[in-house]
Amino acid sequence: MKSKISTLVIIFAIYLVTIFIPLDMIPLDGLTPVQQHILGLFLLATLLWVTEPVPAYATSLLIITLMIATTSSSAPFFIRNSIEASHLIPYKSVFASFSSPVIILFLGGFFIALSATKYKLDINLARVLLKPFGTKFHIVMLGLMLITAVFSMFMSNTATTLMMLTIVTPLLLHMDKADPGVKAMVLSIPFAANIGGMGTPIGTPPNAIAFRYLTGEHAVSFGHWMMFAIPLAMVMLAVAWLTLRKLYSTKIEHIQVSIDEQFDKSPKAILVYATISTTVIMWITSGFHGVNAYSVALIPVCVFSLTGIIDKNDIKNINWDVLWLVAGGIAMGMALEQTGLAALLVKAIPFDTLSGSMVVLLMAIVSMTMATFMSNTATANLLMPIAVSMAVAIESLGDIGGLKMIAICVGLSASMGMSLPVSTPPNALAHATGLLECKDFLRIGPIVSIIGVILIFGLLSLLISLGVI
Repeated sequence: MKSKISTLVIIFAIYLVTIFIPLDMIPLDGLTPVQQHILGLFLLATLLWVTEPVPAYATSLLIITLMIATTSSSAPFFIRNSIEASHLIPYKSVFASFSSPVIILFLGGFFIALSATKYKLDINLARVLLKPFGTKFHIVMLGLMLITAVFSMFMSNTATTLMMLTIVTPLLLHMDKADPGVKAMVLSIPFAANIGGMGTPIGTPPNAIAFRYLTGEHAVSFGHWMMFAIPLAMVMLAVAWLTLRKLYSTKIEHIQVSIDEQFDKSPKAILVYATISTTVIMWITSGFHGVNAYSVALIPVCVFSLTGIIDKNDIKNINWDVLWLVAGGIAMGMALEQTGLAALLVKAIPFDTLSGSMVVLLMAIVSMTMATFMSNTATANLLMPIAVSMAVAIESLGDIGGLKMIAICVGLSASMGMSLPVSTPPNALAHATGLLECKDFLRIGPIVSIIGVILIFGLLSLLISLGVI
């Protein structure tokens, strides 16, 4: 208890120093008072999420509260009078983090998970999908990762994680929760989802953002993207799998899921199967019918509520803490982007003094680092225009692939930001199981992320030099 209090005192001291230190003592040209406060909140959130002296969701609520109180248009009058009105964040933008489309996607996933467990769909799916992988622990974990990665290439990473965590639940029931293998099994799902999304241009939003710039002489086709991205994703899956095996050595050799009953054939169970199947199919085919994954997630919420499949007692079991955790991450990312602080931090790096290769590698590292603390979509949206302008302005970039090289590197590296529970929705969902702590993500995340960025840079350099892409 004393150590937690000491940690809190130190962290809040750093926060207070950051927001009250004179602006000219911070080495960022053009820093505004609002940006200074957001920088302080960013440090506060990062340190609290990493050290966890308070629950992760409590940190999110604290960040949102302080953001409203110190940098929003609803701050006390004496704060608003001391800051230029145009620099303040609209308070509605902060509160919108609680109703972000991502939150709705989570809610839909929670309804699916609750109904699947209630009607034993999860344990039956585990039996069907994992049967080809036998019962050996590490092979089953690899099978889970492969299935997750393939789904993530064509549907929302968040939706895939929700589905796969539902499937893995029956496996965990037969495992000793104190064994490190349990953590490895749970961690394998979000990491596979994050990595699998790299495989296609539609696998994750940063890919689509990069793909949008790859036109004309820099064009890369859908098939060409898959030709280099899928092998890269498979190598990264192997890296993540081997890293999990090394860091979470387990005594569990075999997993045996005993299933006494077959699929439930009651009317409500059939409705659950039909609704979940429809939802998943619509997630997979969103490019065809045009309904985004967030809107599709409302289907199970509506159907299961109306039919009583999920009642008020079930709703109490929803992981509301994880929704608050995610909301804090969304609010932090929004503030970094809207106040211009993220762009200011990027511009502080002297890219024009570096070689072409160093520019690309550094931009990839910046993309990965920023995506660790804010939405990978927001990161790609912010960095891609800067990357494209660099491709035109810095001549040395032309020697290593120019726009094509830097755009793909920045896009793929954004998927490598996964070292905290708030880094990606899949991470947050895995954290919601209650089996993982922030330190578990920090233990494996940086290793996989750094190796991933190096592999992305190395493979693209080789393929572009060979004229393959």
